[in-house]
Amino acid sequence: MCGVLGAWAARAPSISRQRVDDALAKLRHRGPNDQGVVFESVGAGVLALGHTRLSIIDLSPGGHQPMDSADGRFSIVFNGEIYNYRELRTELQAQGVGFRSESDTEVLIAAWQHWGEACLPRLSGMFAFAIFDRWQKTLVCIRDAFGIKPFFYVTQPGSFLFASEMSALNSLIGKMPTPDWQRAYDYLVHGDYDSGPRSFVDGFLHLMPGQMLTVHLETGRVDLPRPWWRPLVAATSQLGFGEAAQVLREKFLNNVRLHLRSDVPLGAALSGGIDSSAIVCAMRLVEPDLPIDTFSYIASGSQVSEEVWVDHINRHVGANPHKIVLGHEDLAADLDDLLTTQGEPFGSTSIYAQYSVYRTAREYGITVTLDGQGVDEAVAGYNGYPGQRIRSLLDQRRYGDAWRFLGQWAQWPGRSRAEGLKRAVNQMSNGRMNALFRHWNGMPNSPRWLNPGVLQEAGVTLHYPPELAVASEPGRRVVSELAASLTRKGLLGLLRHGDRNSMRFSVESRVPFLTIDMVEFLLSLPEEYLISAGGETKSVFRAAMRGIVPDVVLDRRDKIGFATPERQWIAAIATTVRGWLSDDLKLPFLNQRELLKEFDQIMAGTRPFSWVVWRWINYVHWHKRSC
Repeated sequence: MCGVLGAWAARAPSISRQRVDDALAKLRHRGPNDQGVVFESVGAGVLALGHTRLSIIDLSPGGHQPMDSADGRFSIVFNGEIYNYRELRTELQAQGVGFRSESDTEVLIAAWQHWGEACLPRLSGMFAFAIFDRWQKTLVCIRDAFGIKPFFYVTQPGSFLFASEMSALNSLIGKMPTPDWQRAYDYLVHGDYDSGPRSFVDGFLHLMPGQMLTVHLETGRVDLPRPWWRPLVAATSQLGFGEAAQVLREKFLNNVRLHLRSDVPLGAALSGGIDSSAIVCAMRLVEPDLPIDTFSYIASGSQVSEEVWVDHINRHVGANPHKIVLGHEDLAADLDDLLTTQGEPFGSTSIYAQYSVYRTAREYGITVTLDGQGVDEAVAGYNGYPGQRIRSLLDQRRYGDAWRFLGQWAQWPGRSRAEGLKRAVNQMSNGRMNALFRHWNGMPNSPRWLNPGVLQEAGVTLHYPPELAVASEPGRRVVSELAASLTRKGLLGLLRHGDRNSMRFSVESRVPFLTIDMVEFLLSLPEEYLISAGGETKSVFRAAMRGIVPDVVLDRRDKIGFATPERQWIAAIATTVRGWLSDDLKLPFLNQRELLKEFDQIMAGTRPFSWVVWRWINYVHWHKRSC
């Protein structure tokens, strides 16, 4: 796991060694074990490639980057891990390819040289890399199918810049960034972020999951990003439910087996839910003698505590547990570093619990953790996507089944028939009707603390952000939503949280659920395998884990995760927070007087608590530090 950066400019003086060194320093936490940089003239311009290394596979200097191919044609900077590198290496050796190290980076560059772009779907891993072709004089930039690893870039006349984090990109550019007002609105009003190529900084773009772009270094032309992989939503599987569960079980166990490959100590983040419990129990099954260290946030004395479930799994596998208990005073002490670590605004204080888990893992000498991200988006977790499922049944004219599903779904904790109907109606509405429903639910497009006229004059669109969704297929509405969540919204933010928090403490976070073969298999199944007629979420996955995970955990009907008592925490530091929100932010689109009025009402209990408070705090801090 590493940090990567690069800069190409048509005029050599615009890429200074000092800027590159400053940018590498911003990535040092991502790779504290080694550092490398090269400068190379290409036509009338200069290309710089930089890398900071966190050594996980082959700890020797053989894994140093930037790395050249054996014939010198290619040079690569790579952030990530290729878990099936041994199998690919064996296949390449059989075709006459020689190797000088045990590094997965060398396998990646050899695979690219041998198979080209066709190697990408064969990679089981997470990656963001740039590969320079000296013969073709091109720079190809690639991000993994799910966006597990970050890749930011900026295209300017006569230059192209990229980096693993925005702070490094700032150093390469050498000037103060300006905020993207559209993304500010989307986040502050609708809580939307990391859902498209635009970042919170104007002109700073994300290379989206499963995409690649090519820079032609002789001419300076930068091609538009294009997909190398996209999810399909057609129901192609002919397997019965039991057969599907068995295939899923085998795929999952194989994923865990591959993800345990490491030359440094590893552990697991354990929340106590089905997803992280499955990871820990599978670790024990595939490696019976492996010492397992688990790290769990415990919301002590709170209704959102999962300690009883954490204890059950730790006893079941004989793990060495580490529990993290936090209070509002801890949040106050770490808040500045947490917000700086994330680099951009984010959703809630639950990210602080995750931050503390990785910090504790590092304190106990753990360099790699296995984590459960991606299950909800792959097997219909969360609340089971009732609106989409009802619409699928209506598409198929199964009106009675739709009504019965609504009734069964509503029997689960935290659900109701009214809520299910509301979600179904929302699914079948769009445009003004959808905006009206959101307004009725207390989510207006123009709250009082906003100055909408200023935003409209700047060209900002004042409605819920349009979704860059995968085309929805009738009768497959849940699967279509999952495909969109996996690559265009939802999961991207969660993966960003995990990447920044883990890398802050030089820990590599691995997510065994997110492999192309397993996701493609899940998306090919009938929807009722994912969410049952009785409203059970993750139905086929629960069945696949029988005999691996204790039934008492698999039969859980609630979902908590690393949830924090956010209202109590913010209320405890309300005076400090109010001071931050009172500062003159010089943001003309914010009506700070109304914002403070609403904040006081929320803290006094005369207005319901909302996560918008956290978004105010987060954006204000980010804007002060970054712009």
